[in-house]
Amino acid sequence: MRLSLCTITFRHHLLSLEDIARWAAANDFQGIELWGAHARNMQHMTERDASWMAAFGLSVPMLSDYLPLDEDLASLRHATSNLCRLAGRWGARKVRTFAGKSASRDTSPEARWRLSARLKDACMMAQDQGCQLLVETHPGTLADTLSSTQRLVEDVDHPALGINFDTLHVWEGGADPVAAHRALLPHIRHYHLKNVRSRADLVVFEPANVYAAAGKRTGMTALFEGAVDYLQFLDELFEREEVDASLEWFGGDCFNILANDARNMRLLRADREAPIRAGVA
Repeated sequence: MRLSLCTITFRHHLLSLEDIARWAAANDFQGIELWGAHARNMQHMTERDASWMAAFGLSVPMLSDYLPLDEDLASLRHATSNLCRLAGRWGARKVRTFAGKSASRDTSPEARWRLSARLKDACMMAQDQGCQLLVETHPGTLADTLSSTQRLVEDVDHPALGINFDTLHVWEGGADPVAAHRALLPHIRHYHLKNVRSRADLVVFEPANVYAAAGKRTGMTALFEGAVDYLQFLDELFEREEVDASLEWFGGDCFNILANDARNMRLLRADREAPIRAGVA
């Protein structure tokens, strides 16, 4: 597994990307997932690119952004092209977006068809620029439940479309993460890993709260201390050799939480592989 941290974690911090990269490398992360807003705001810093990041021993697996699927086609194409151009600068082959701004149950057949068509158009553009377009499993979108996500993949029907599997939000949508992972596996290209104290606390991940500097963070927990069973889920992921995953942390005490979660993941994998190294079947 190649583990990344997300620069969105530091959205309200006064830190440079160099500060983040040095810390990530020192704490055994393999990559940095760039928030689209951060990538755009560094466009003038021409020395910052994939080669610069590689000097820290890191890569940028994905740029995470929000394509305007509900705007006119020209605006969508411009945003998609610009996002893929930025991804190319950082050596990222994946760009992430959300599947609209409405829950699947509130979306009419006509609106679903329109959004799927827009996603397909964006996928064609992304493919032309060497990128894959990943739709994140997320509430309030057409990828808010397992069945709606599967239907979306079928409706778009394009090889450049993939899934960013947000384990917490899959669980939030009512599916068992392990079963959903197996069902979506052919389309999964990246994972977001985070946890919550209980279902009653899921409100803390609503965008209006997450992006607010004064938003509530109570209920956000370390990866192995919340309601989602990551011991079982990570056992599934460790079966695969080529996996890109990001620790997506929105709360306080960023450095300690990220360092401890990454360390615990390494210990869990080492413990799982110990019998194999010892020659035990």
